Amino acid sequence: MLQEKLDRINALARLKKERELTPEEAAEQALLRQEYLAEWRQGAIEVLENTYIVDQNGVKHKLKKKGPRPH
Repeated sequence: MLQEKLDRINALARLKKERELTPEEAAEQALLRQEYLAEWRQGAIEVLENTYIVDQNGVKHKLKKKGPRPH
C-alpha cells in the first residue's frame, strides 16, 4: 500500500477523534481500510505459503492449507 494511503488512513483516524466524519470521509475511510486489510491478508497468506515445519528427523514439511471452518 502506498505511503500516501496509509497517511490518509491515519489522518482520517485523527480527524475522527476530533469530530464526526462526513459521510464522504467515512466512506473513504472504510474503502481504505478494506484495501489495507486485503493487502495485509494477501501478505500473510504469502508468508504462510512459504513456511515449512522441520520435524525431529530434520525433514521439512510444507504447511497444509485448511479448509473453511464449520460454524
